[in-house]
Amino acid sequence: MGTLPRLHDSAGGTRTLSLLSSSRPSLQWPLPAPDHERGLGVWLVYANSLISPKPATAPNDHIAALIASFLGWTLDAFDFFLVVFTLTAIGKEFGRPDKQMALSITLTLAFRPLGAFIFGLIADRYGRRLPLMIDLVFFSVIEVATGFAPNFTTFLILRALFGIGMGGEWGVGASLAMEKVPPQLRGLLSGLLQQGYAAGYLLAAVCYFFLFDQVGWRPLFYLGGLPALLAVFIRMRVKESAVWERNKSADWSSLGRAIVSHWKLFLYLTALMMMMNFASHGTQDMYPTFLERQWHFSPKERALMTAFSMVGALLGGVAVGGLSDRFGRRKALIGALVLAVCVIPLWAYSPSVALLAAGAFLMQFFVQGAWGVIPAHLSELSPRNLRGFFPGFAYQCGVLLAGSVAYVEAVFAEHMSYSAAMALTAATVFVLAAVVGGLGKERKGGDLG
Repeated sequence: MGTLPRLHDSAGGTRTLSLLSSSRPSLQWPLPAPDHERGLGVWLVYANSLISPKPATAPNDHIAALIASFLGWTLDAFDFFLVVFTLTAIGKEFGRPDKQMALSITLTLAFRPLGAFIFGLIADRYGRRLPLMIDLVFFSVIEVATGFAPNFTTFLILRALFGIGMGGEWGVGASLAMEKVPPQLRGLLSGLLQQGYAAGYLLAAVCYFFLFDQVGWRPLFYLGGLPALLAVFIRMRVKESAVWERNKSADWSSLGRAIVSHWKLFLYLTALMMMMNFASHGTQDMYPTFLERQWHFSPKERALMTAFSMVGALLGGVAVGGLSDRFGRRKALIGALVLAVCVIPLWAYSPSVALLAAGAFLMQFFVQGAWGVIPAHLSELSPRNLRGFFPGFAYQCGVLLAGSVAYVEAVFAEHMSYSAAMALTAATVFVLAAVVGGLGKERKGGDLG
């Protein structure tokens, strides 16, 4: 039998149980009686806090948090773009035209703010880790269930539920990672984190290219069970944010008052995210259609071109994010968008496939380069006690408001060439996004709490 921890008397006569681990606080024994005025639930929280480890301060904890947040965002985007790539095949099985199938994408986008609202509030009230783990398991189950959808109605319901999970992941994961990474590397690692989206897009394109013709669309969604394993990784390797521990709201009413008191900041962040989503979705959503209609690319050729552009996105996010650590978030964001304007002729009017590929690579390098600044920038601008809610909810509200950009481009394409429609849309949204970005404040490298 093992040796029991020794009991000794303190100066006040209270017997204290000395725990073997120095990372745990000493435990009074017996525990104080429950305060019946406050309730047994509060006493249980107090008792649990005595045996819970303090937030980790190990230098590599931020690496585990960054990996978890990156992979969560990657697998989120992977599922979203699987639908984009397999839309016509799913519609053929369910006997639905492309217009009705596109409703599934709209539903996912529309429910993302709800997910950010729910999980963001939980993250600011109860901590980052628990809602992130719940969210990962939730959208994993929905993703696998999508592969078993028996009819179109069930498919739509599942895509709406997936929108809740997708909306909840980014804000919680970004706040957890940004609150842990070293301030001097926050921009660089922000760029890496954000490009989980591009990595998911790339992964979806690769799976579609190699697997779709062999297995069809349903087994692709079975791969969506992988995020559930990521929740186990978070449980074992990622500790709670020390910043949240120091700044958490005492109750729901104080959290609500804090949100209302910063309404002007929230409106600005939403406007910025709306323009940034116009920029990204304006250059991504209709691009496969542009390649099909303007260049007559086959499905595999479109997948290859899209995958190549996402390599540019990955590199751009890290590069521009890193530059923002030196020159500032706003300057890096505006500079990337200005350079994206310069690339429009090569991107939309290339005379050859080689130049078209170069344009696609450079366009996503600069667009997603500007996006690489966003996790750090929004975390630095958001109040300490609202960092789980503000960035994610503003982001997803911006997605919802920018969801019409593909429709706008399609309308333009009815009256002009696809090249002209894409170019006009891109130039307009890049300029407006740069203006909105320039109107905000700069808090590069600031203390997050």
